[in-house]
Amino acid sequence: MIEAVNRQRKRKIDTKAWETFAARAASAIGHNEPSATIAFVSDKAIRQLNRQFRGVDKATDVLSFPAEDGDDSSLGDIAISVETAAAQAKENRLTFDEEVAQLILHGLLHLSGYDHETDSGEMNRLELRLRRKLGI
Repeated sequence: MIEAVNRQRKRKIDTKAWETFAARAASAIGHNEPSATIAFVSDKAIRQLNRQFRGVDKATDVLSFPAEDGDDSSLGDIAISVETAAAQAKENRLTFDEEVAQLILHGLLHLSGYDHETDSGEMNRLELRLRRKLGI
């Protein structure tokens, strides 16, 4: 089961719709009954997470936290900054929903073991194919 939670106040989030989309995206990646949590957070909160877990003292769009080894019941957790997503959507001439859909897919790929920083473009190619398949 995918659970989406809204932990910010800047923007109204339809958590049920994002749970449905994330389940579709996870299925497209190859997860039959995925379990993960998606938290919609502020720039301040994601900056703190980024600093704590990656040593990078700045806000980012999405962070993924894979489940601990041996936890077969969950893929892990995703945090999405609503403020950064909105700014990127405007910059990329996308709707907010299109940007968030891309960030959820990106986060799910990381939870599935893909890493665009080390895989010679494999994750990026797969992400582009899945965007087309999912209509984003």
